[in-house]
Amino acid sequence: MSDTPVPDALLDDLREESEELDLLVAGLGPDGWAAPTPAPRWTVAHQIAHLAWTDTAALLAVTDADAFRRHAEEALGAPDTFVDAGAEAGAAEPPPALLARWRDGRERLRAALAAAPSGARFPWYGPPMSAASMATARLMETWAHGQDVADALGVTRVPTARLRHVAWIGVRARDHAYTVRGLTPPAAPFRVELTAPDGSLWTYGPEDAAAGPPAGIAGRITGPALDFCLLVTQRAHRDDVAVRAEGPEAERWLGIAQAFAGPAGAGRPAKGTA
Repeated sequence: MSDTPVPDALLDDLREESEELDLLVAGLGPDGWAAPTPAPRWTVAHQIAHLAWTDTAALLAVTDADAFRRHAEEALGAPDTFVDAGAEAGAAEPPPALLARWRDGRERLRAALAAAPSGARFPWYGPPMSAASMATARLMETWAHGQDVADALGVTRVPTARLRHVAWIGVRARDHAYTVRGLTPPAAPFRVELTAPDGSLWTYGPEDAAAGPPAGIAGRITGPALDFCLLVTQRAHRDDVAVRAEGPEAERWLGIAQAFAGPAGAGRPAKGTA
């Protein structure tokens, strides 16, 4: 069994996702850092501060589980404010200092994930995660907050194959979206078929009822991978994406889907209604 369970390709994708966002903010002046993003009351600086804060928390989880658990107890004691408080503190820093701290923290986390022992699981705000799952979650969040920054700056990003990580975690987090809302997830999986940026097809779940246990599927979801990722990270409203559901349960999931841990998110309003 490998002593470094996180695939190099995944860590490379995480670095590339961070570097793409870095390029968007590195040359900004004060007005750019203060630009409002789609997240209420969050500027570009808040978005980068949140990523830096969460990278620091992830590094603590990987390197000092007991210290992270103490931190998590304090944070979860104020579930409605701890995320905003961390972002506010970081956004108050001078932008060059904030940018340097984010760069240092993400590289330290990447090194810690690469060195994590095989089979290790680390505490988090939700269920414990493997090093590979932690890396995937960090990539997902970097991409999602990067979308907020791009929207604030009026930049259209070119979708890449790195979206497969975001799509995967969105599918895996299906049951969490139900349970945080007090709902019972369907017993059967969904079939998810997404068109990748290069035109290939990414598929998840059995094809049909004959695919083996669990018998059958609860519904089918199809559409562009980019739109699905925007939906499960709650960066776009259900009405504004070309994701289609077959079956009432699949339709319900698309209305509540979230790829992130923690309580249910408020999501984005439909275009023209904000």
